[in-house]
Amino acid sequence: MQDQVLTHLFGDLMREIGQPMRDLGQPAVLWQVVALIGALALAWVLAGYARQRLDAYRRARNAAVRFGADGLNKALFPFLGWLIVDGTGLVLGQAMKTPLLDLARVPLFGIALIYVALYLMRRVFSQDGHLHGLAYLVEKIVTVLVWAGMALTVVGIQHDVLHWMASVEFRVANAHLTLLSLCNGLLWVMITLIGALWAGRTLDERLMQANSLDANLQVVLSRLGRASLILAAVLVSLSIVGIDITVLGVFGGALGVGLGFGLQKIASNYVSGFIILLDRSLRLGDTICVGGLQGRVTQIRTRYTVVRRLDGVETLVPNEKLITDIVQNQSSFLTRGWTKVSVQVAYGTDVDLAMRVLVQATQGVERVLQDPAPRPYLAGFGANGIDLELGFWIADAALGTASVRSAVNYNIWAGFNAHGIRVPRAQREVRILNAAAIEPLSAAIEPMPVAAVETAN
Repeated sequence: MQDQVLTHLFGDLMREIGQPMRDLGQPAVLWQVVALIGALALAWVLAGYARQRLDAYRRARNAAVRFGADGLNKALFPFLGWLIVDGTGLVLGQAMKTPLLDLARVPLFGIALIYVALYLMRRVFSQDGHLHGLAYLVEKIVTVLVWAGMALTVVGIQHDVLHWMASVEFRVANAHLTLLSLCNGLLWVMITLIGALWAGRTLDERLMQANSLDANLQVVLSRLGRASLILAAVLVSLSIVGIDITVLGVFGGALGVGLGFGLQKIASNYVSGFIILLDRSLRLGDTICVGGLQGRVTQIRTRYTVVRRLDGVETLVPNEKLITDIVQNQSSFLTRGWTKVSVQVAYGTDVDLAMRVLVQATQGVERVLQDPAPRPYLAGFGANGIDLELGFWIADAALGTASVRSAVNYNIWAGFNAHGIRVPRAQREVRILNAAAIEPLSAAIEPMPVAAVETAN
């Protein structure tokens, strides 16, 4: 059976290839060539005009709209060419047969379809305009399938190929499937999912541009909208293929069991992420301290939160930890922050003078606030000197405190040197016990001559 189908396919292929060669001698071909050249020239002019208008529109919009614009620009000419050639074929078809125009419509539509598909895939799966990994493989598969479809349509054997695919039958469990139905189902699933992801990305961009919405509410609506679109796409694609979606209740029960045993941590992180976003306990840009980690919140994802430390290192904190652990939010209400520096002066130092020098060290330092005024403190008495501290407020504490404290310490050192205030060094006294027993040993050791010491050195 399959041998007969293949023989029929090859026979039709040879007849379709030979037919255009015989039509070259017909006078109608000249009119079709002229019409095709004119249609393509008109499409080229219109594509250039449309490209300029679209570029001007994108420049006035944000970067997200300009992302992937090159793919759409490339699709303008073949798409407009396909429309114009199709219209020209309808007009000339009233007076003559138009096999050449019918042949030209296929590659024009196919190339336009490839560029549009690549644009959508880059918008959905890429952050920088380039596809990687599985998305890159899917892009190549789509390109090959479109070109294969164009080749089959050009030679006119697409219906025979579809009939052959429908004749290939197999069974999966109790379901009766054909190769055509399987490919059709996969195609619809891919189309609906890509459409849902593209719509989710567009919704995300629109929400992020809405300045009237809170940042946390933007993230919540974006996540819920994208999840709803993906769920709807899956249900629609399954219905189109012919799968009864009521059987998904079994999978829902199995998923619930899995969440109860092996995936409870992951589920807890997802739920915690939505709780954080909804109750607004943390916001993007807040400076927090959790589990000894201090940094700024840069992203709140559904499973984890990205915290960037003051040294630039980013840490992924599970959302459950932000719910169950103690979290210090250092920027909930005030943008300023409190910090201090410590210094030690020698015993015998004028403490009042040293405290005045500490206060003067904060003057002229960027981001140090004079209201409330800096306050010096006598913190204690150490083994080597008197411990002093200087506490002060700084503006925009989320930007870091290291540079401010460094500038204040430098001014303190310069002020101490100017007023003769000494910072003590560590001093240690060594007491020898039972010195009487050591004296005979020290007397037995002959001192080395100075010349010998210099020679040894």
